[in-house]
Amino acid sequence: MYITITPQKLGANYSQSSGDFVGYLEKENQGLEQQDMEHFFNQYGDEISAEEVVKEIDGNTAKLKKKEPKFYSITVSPSKYELRKLQNSSEDLKKYTRELMKDYVASFNREINGRPITINDIKYYAKIEHQRTFKGTDIQIKENQPYATKILQLKTEIRNIQEGRAEGNIKRIKKEIAKLERQAPHQQNGKRIVQGMSKAGNQSHIHIIVSRKDASNSISLSPGSKHKASEVEMHGKNVKRGFDRDKFFESAEKRFDKTFGYQRNFAETYKARKDFIKNPKIYFASLMKLPTNEKAIAFKLMRESNIPIMPSIPVTQAQLAMKIFNRLRRGAEVAIKSSSIGI
Repeated sequence: MYITITPQKLGANYSQSSGDFVGYLEKENQGLEQQDMEHFFNQYGDEISAEEVVKEIDGNTAKLKKKEPKFYSITVSPSKYELRKLQNSSEDLKKYTRELMKDYVASFNREINGRPITINDIKYYAKIEHQRTFKGTDIQIKENQPYATKILQLKTEIRNIQEGRAEGNIKRIKKEIAKLERQAPHQQNGKRIVQGMSKAGNQSHIHIIVSRKDASNSISLSPGSKHKASEVEMHGKNVKRGFDRDKFFESAEKRFDKTFGYQRNFAETYKARKDFIKNPKIYFASLMKLPTNEKAIAFKLMRESNIPIMPSIPVTQAQLAMKIFNRLRRGAEVAIKSSSIGI
């Protein structure tokens, strides 16, 4: 389970309208019949139009400045193993989203009129998507790039020969291109993976747009707060503030596991990913203490997450922390990061 919380930004300032983002989320509906479309939904309603989402989010920004986020994007991406537990991807993920957002509000250290905030105090809209495409930041694209560069150069050579700007053997060059296509390390369905290619398999995930302001358009609720829980004096009153991201991410996992009967491995947990970055000695010590079968699954999951594993594992915990962690951390942080706002 990977969850990111992102304040939508455009250049130096935050987006003043949710229109572009909502439009982006409508891309999968293009060319589909009405009954096949995935619509926006919230806690109590289904089949909400994109126009209504934009109107409600953009109209709920009272007193927010240009340099303040107007809304946040929460992306929830279950793993292929988690998705296998679902009976109906769309309906199950809708059910999960509505429970997840209760955990979201419970993670705020805020009160409204002397009471904790509830699900009815936030304004959010969500949408299920079933496709993903490979991006330039994906390791498959990065590791295929040398081959892509050489192929592009060879195709340019062919074009120059065809247009009389150079001489050469086009047939030989085409054979070289075909060889490079096969040699590229990352393939999908017999083809070199390229940027923009749709990812195979079940890629269902959730996009949530949540307003920075509460449903009354009077209270600011920021999941990007630097504080987990604190109080500050404002206008002569003590005001609670803060958002506990650790609590939210851990609750999201527990909610999924309880809802769908999922048995989560150590390597899949938010705590493990956080320890990998901040407390590597604790991470690897916990990993090595796992029962043999769970440890084997953990290493498999780590490899699938593109976290490189050393072929031999040192005996002592000190060696484990130093030799493995120093080698892995530089390239692995992006792969296992659980929140774009920060772990």
